[in-house]
Amino acid sequence: MTTEDTSAVPSAHGDLYDLHDAALAGMRKKGPKPLARALRFYAEDMDHEGTDLTEAALREVLSTAHTDHALLWLWRRQLADWDFDSRAAWTDTEPRTEERRAAIHAGLGLEPETRKVLDTLIPVSKLTGPVVISREFTPWRGRREQQGHHWYWPRYAELLARKGWDADAVANLDEAAERVVERLADPTAEQPYQSRGLVVGYVQSGKTANFTGVIAKAVDAGYRLVIVLGGTLNLLRAQTQRRLDMELVGRENILRGASEVESDYAADEAWVQDKFLRHGGLPSTRGAFDIIRLTTRDNDYKPLAQGIGALEIEKREQTLPLYDPRNLRHSAARLMVVKKNKSVLAKLVKDLKKIGPLLSEIPVLIIDDESDEASVNTTSPSKPDANRTAINEKISELLQLMPRAQYVGYTATPFANVFIDPSDTEDVFPRDFILSLDRPAGYMGVQDFHDLDSAIPPEERTFANSQEKAHVRDVRKEDEEDDVCLREAMDMFVLTAAVKVYRECAGPEPLGTGHFRHHTMLVHESRLQRDHRELAAKLLRLWYDGGYAGPSGRERLRKLYDTDVAPVSAARADGFAVPADFEELAPHIGAAWMRIGGNENPVIVVNGDQDIERGEADFDRRGIWKILVGGQKLSRGYTVEGLTVTYYRRSAGNASTLMQMGRWFGFRKGYRDLVRLYIGRGETLGAKEVDLYEAFEAICRDEETFREQLKQYAVLIDGRPQITPAQVPPLVSQHLPWLKPTSREKMYNARLVEVRSPGKWEEPTAYPKTSAALRHNTGLWTPVLDGLSTETAAFTYEGGGKSHRFSAFTDFLAPGDLMPLLRSLKWQTGQQFEPHLAYLEEISKSPRQVDDWLVLAPQHAGSGRRAAIGSSDRSFSWFSRDRRRGPLFGAISEPKHRPAALRIAGAVPSCGDPTTERYVAERRGVVVLYPLVESGVEAGGRLDPGQVVMAFCFVAPYSAEGSDSRVVRFTTVDSSREDQAIIHV
Repeated sequence: MTTEDTSAVPSAHGDLYDLHDAALAGMRKKGPKPLARALRFYAEDMDHEGTDLTEAALREVLSTAHTDHALLWLWRRQLADWDFDSRAAWTDTEPRTEERRAAIHAGLGLEPETRKVLDTLIPVSKLTGPVVISREFTPWRGRREQQGHHWYWPRYAELLARKGWDADAVANLDEAAERVVERLADPTAEQPYQSRGLVVGYVQSGKTANFTGVIAKAVDAGYRLVIVLGGTLNLLRAQTQRRLDMELVGRENILRGASEVESDYAADEAWVQDKFLRHGGLPSTRGAFDIIRLTTRDNDYKPLAQGIGALEIEKREQTLPLYDPRNLRHSAARLMVVKKNKSVLAKLVKDLKKIGPLLSEIPVLIIDDESDEASVNTTSPSKPDANRTAINEKISELLQLMPRAQYVGYTATPFANVFIDPSDTEDVFPRDFILSLDRPAGYMGVQDFHDLDSAIPPEERTFANSQEKAHVRDVRKEDEEDDVCLREAMDMFVLTAAVKVYRECAGPEPLGTGHFRHHTMLVHESRLQRDHRELAAKLLRLWYDGGYAGPSGRERLRKLYDTDVAPVSAARADGFAVPADFEELAPHIGAAWMRIGGNENPVIVVNGDQDIERGEADFDRRGIWKILVGGQKLSRGYTVEGLTVTYYRRSAGNASTLMQMGRWFGFRKGYRDLVRLYIGRGETLGAKEVDLYEAFEAICRDEETFREQLKQYAVLIDGRPQITPAQVPPLVSQHLPWLKPTSREKMYNARLVEVRSPGKWEEPTAYPKTSAALRHNTGLWTPVLDGLSTETAAFTYEGGGKSHRFSAFTDFLAPGDLMPLLRSLKWQTGQQFEPHLAYLEEISKSPRQVDDWLVLAPQHAGSGRRAAIGSSDRSFSWFSRDRRRGPLFGAISEPKHRPAALRIAGAVPSCGDPTTERYVAERRGVVVLYPLVESGVEAGGRLDPGQVVMAFCFVAPYSAEGSDSRVVRFTTVDSSREDQAIIHV
């Protein structure tokens, strides 16, 4: 129920609703005012003087109301608006805090009992809001009430509420969209400016909703040409067009006076069911402006008839430029959704060139969906006379043609975008802002399939406390000869289908779910079409041999239900109906089987646009209960609706590509407990065997590290940004040596000057390769080795269900002894250690933040792999490591050595080990030495100083945070100035 739906409210309550609606509406611009006074005014004005206006009456209605009661929804929406408002002139409290809510209550003059009821029913949102890394910009949105209209955004927000979005989610979207629009150029400004930004969401997490909100706010503000680059597939472009037409453009703008049957959506189920937005008439007849579509669902951009008439935006005042508010207020906006295709974009560029001088007056917004695909120039800048890649060149031409064009890219895998050369003025580097969206409520992402840093020991994990146990099933090579895992995945698909049918029969929420329009299984093993055909044939054979209507099939399903589906749903059904036993579910298996294979075609192969365009896999046009087989076409923007079971064995060489293949991420309302991922362990990538599940965990860590650092650096220092988008590339991490963040040709740009790492394990890997450099380093470390204790100390750290034990020689070094050594070391790639050295130098200066460094030289438990090093006659344990990334080593350390070192530096709590605790001190750091021997090097009783790599790791004291609030400093290499550097201090 929304503000437009009060039919279910008793008349007395209806009067109360009308009064509160009017009173709160009068406060929206100026903030909360005394509620009692406003209610008395509107009661007299609206002839409701007999209505009980006391707060006691309000409390009684709210306390007994259904969650969708109109009055409760009204208050939920208004409190969310005030809670989220980051520009509130009526208070200096921070948004989404208890202090902000207290200020709202005080402004309304509410009694303590009313405050308590509202806070209980409508708690302060825990959403953190978007994170923005931005250049400084000139604010202009404070004048938005005086310029332009307020038409399309309010209607879009109301539509989202009618679709079931809660008030917090709508308010959060409002704030995120506003953070983007305020960083675009003022569309009425005399001086043109092109803002370029990037919005980072999650895979299949609602990025389209955000850019729809941005478009709504932008056209309200005065942008009059919107170009949406809608992916590289016809279906993706059509899906985006339909979504914008349904939720933003609306029926009247689509029809423009034509009859309903003439609409390109006349046969669309949502059109027939009246789910497309209505404006109540053409917006231009109601004091606003129209949106004219230059593309439709079925038609991409085509050369326009009668020259360029459809793109020539009318001007009421011919002597004034189009961007003057007196013209913008009365001109219609144009919208086109264009596929990222060279020939299509070429047609658009050709038509735009015909407009002439007017083109320089049009405020333009370009939205680039999946902006890391096709849009980025992948030609190496080092190549002489290098040409841009095709799509990038056309986007560049669009930006050059339209000086008032704003470019906003959207992606869930941002690494390619932030590695663009920021000095390339013709490219799409997000020089003005990078905005990271909140993880939406109800979204299943990587974290929902991994037990990241869980404190629960593996042997104690259950379906209730472990994401992996609940949702992930291993696919191992040894099980594949007889299709054991594939058969089980198909059985799971049938079982979960039956549970969905059961829930449909259980009625509306909270137990039931209504109708499940889609139920799908995705099988992704290869990108090759011949493999898809073979796999489809195998799936058909398994389907028809499954015996789902007979005793053998039912027995398999019973066993799988009892051992897997039932216990997981018992722990995770979240209130939705769960059969008491298999017998209660069994009657629904036949109905589920018929929905999947009733037309004798349970499998759909999707490996080309034509498969999608003929409607077999078009989720907008029909309900689909099928098994989908495919490769690239099932990745990157293509949403597999109703996806419940995934069978995945396809690897990739970089994180961006692999993450986009994770179609199992998304919203799973009503069947979250039924989601299963069958994923390959021990798959082959080239000549390498990889663990796909481990790879996705590594991606998750890379992604979360990136987002957490953005959040940390988004905090302003003295009112100014800590970092700008040009300084973001060094924040991208890589947790697996073989899994790069993005393709190699997209990885160039900036260099880190300093990174502060108090209490963090740091592991330099760029050690030299030449004998002279290795000999030099060994000579520096030899006195340290000679000074180590003659007896080892036994360190233990218990945590996470594991016991970490090792023995090590020890010694202490003063900062004055360690720093000259570190300064003198030679490196293969000095840039890797320089940022750390800068930090260590800073904390070693006065006022010093480190008193001393504990040196640990871990020793093997056995007598093997020991040798004398350098001039010392003592023998030490050495470690075998290889350079896995060119000149760089992979991991240096051993996991068992890290917890004790972190504890000594104060980064983790005590586990009670007396030896470890004896070394703990507040301002103490730890250096751990690892003499390395590479493959092919002879290791006898004495190591040649020119062949041993004296590697080390370190943990700075947890308290050593540096001299100010900054976390990083960078050098941004500007390719237009060759080897010169711009230093950001």
